[in-house]
Amino acid sequence: MSRRFIHSFVKTEKQNNMKKLVLLFCVAFASFSMQAQINTPAPSPSSTLIQKVGLSDVTVEYSRPSMRGRTIFGDLVPYDKIWRTGANSRTKVTFSEDVTIDGKVLKAGAYAIFTKPSATSWEVYFYTDTQGGGVPGEWDESKVAAKTTVPVYAMETPIETFTITIDDINDNGATLGMLWEKAYAGVKFSVPTDAEVTENIDRVLNGPSADDYYAAAVYYLNSNKDINKARTWMDKAMAMTEKPAFWQLRQQSLIYAKAGDKKAAIEAAKKSLAASKEAKNDDYVKMNMDSLKEWGGM
Repeated sequence: MSRRFIHSFVKTEKQNNMKKLVLLFCVAFASFSMQAQINTPAPSPSSTLIQKVGLSDVTVEYSRPSMRGRTIFGDLVPYDKIWRTGANSRTKVTFSEDVTIDGKVLKAGAYAIFTKPSATSWEVYFYTDTQGGGVPGEWDESKVAAKTTVPVYAMETPIETFTITIDDINDNGATLGMLWEKAYAGVKFSVPTDAEVTENIDRVLNGPSADDYYAAAVYYLNSNKDINKARTWMDKAMAMTEKPAFWQLRQQSLIYAKAGDKKAAIEAAKKSLAASKEAKNDDYVKMNMDSLKEWGGM
């Protein structure tokens, strides 16, 4: 074996070993990089506020920046310019029921809250577009579902972290408060509690509706429960309904048949057949015709 061959072999082995070391180093570095990711606190942590007001649910989702020695209003947050009212994504409020703000009805749903602070008052906007990281590049007035102007109150003790509250809660409304630095602005809103409670009282005290009786009767029919009770409830439902639909008459006929009253079942089935033909519902036409043949009505 020549020296040249030995030298070449050793050189090749050194190169291969070097490649292996480089590859091993890369794998180790990649593994270390994946494991060395450090979790740190968000400068403006996110927060969710959920509050029941009367019978309505109000939810606020927002990020909370802190002062950190900075002057906020009139500096970090300029006066007379629209502000995102928080940090990061748009601050969002969701109402489960229609609410009223400054005399305007705001439909149930989600809204971004934008504000335009000044030294003495804030303009507050409820904006239908909740997506995005801040104030829209092009402000669309048609997306302003409601707006109001509220006074700003100076607080003796500064609030380090931007805070939204729902306070002054009563059965018919509350105040959506915004606090930061030494400024407080609150937006009053009302909820339709009285109307809802009054409607519920009237409904309960007036007794079950036609739909209640109908649903109970069909449940008893399908569950093989007391068929005579089902018949009583169905008769009440039909008596309270000005023009029974073909599917309601169909269920009535089935209850009569199961109760052993073929004559009444045939009469109801014929009414359902006529109504289903008028509605051009072939499925119910066939079901009624099949039942009438079975019950001797055709």
